[in-house]
Amino acid sequence: MMTIQKISEIRDEYTLKKLTESDVGTDPHAFFNKWLTEAIQLQCNEPTAMTLATSTFDGKPSARIVLLKEVDTGFTFYTNYDSRKGLEILQNPYGALLFFWPELQREVRIEGAIKKVNEEQSDEYFRNRPTKSKISAWASPQSKVIPSRKYLESLNSDFREEFSGKTIPRPPNWGGYALIPSLFEFWQGRSNRLHDRIQYTLHNDEWIIERLAP
Repeated sequence: MMTIQKISEIRDEYTLKKLTESDVGTDPHAFFNKWLTEAIQLQCNEPTAMTLATSTFDGKPSARIVLLKEVDTGFTFYTNYDSRKGLEILQNPYGALLFFWPELQREVRIEGAIKKVNEEQSDEYFRNRPTKSKISAWASPQSKVIPSRKYLESLNSDFREEFSGKTIPRPPNWGGYALIPSLFEFWQGRSNRLHDRIQYTLHNDEWIIERLAP
């Protein structure tokens, strides 16, 4: 009979790489792009997947995975404005992102304010989505309680018929958000749990670089 390992005994030893202050440079955006490029080139599983944490005005948190779609001064993702995350952003326009690339034994945490991207940017992204994804954006009352899977599939079928042979517009309650960073933390796994953690904090338009204890 196969023996199931105790959860408390599951551990990996991180020995792939190290991270020093001289490695990261002065611009956290540039260093993030370097790590993201390496994750893509290595074909890490879902390299653009990021955990997005939001909270209500009274501090009740929630988190979920979203996909990074653009990165420049902000980290952009797209969703339904009426979803739980959208309503929480409306109440408290601050959040946190977490990238984890286990193949590289790396993690990046990012914190900052969240704002909607402009309608033109949302329109452009929506135009380039696959047709079935466009229809799903119309069909799904995201985060709302629904009676059954059949109900959702029926909505999807109705919108597929409605937009058959037509240009599908972006739903008015669907579009992009960008998280504008005020903090980055780059984490590199090291042996014996003595991990490398380099933090950037934005202060008076200048990035302060510090090492954190693991």
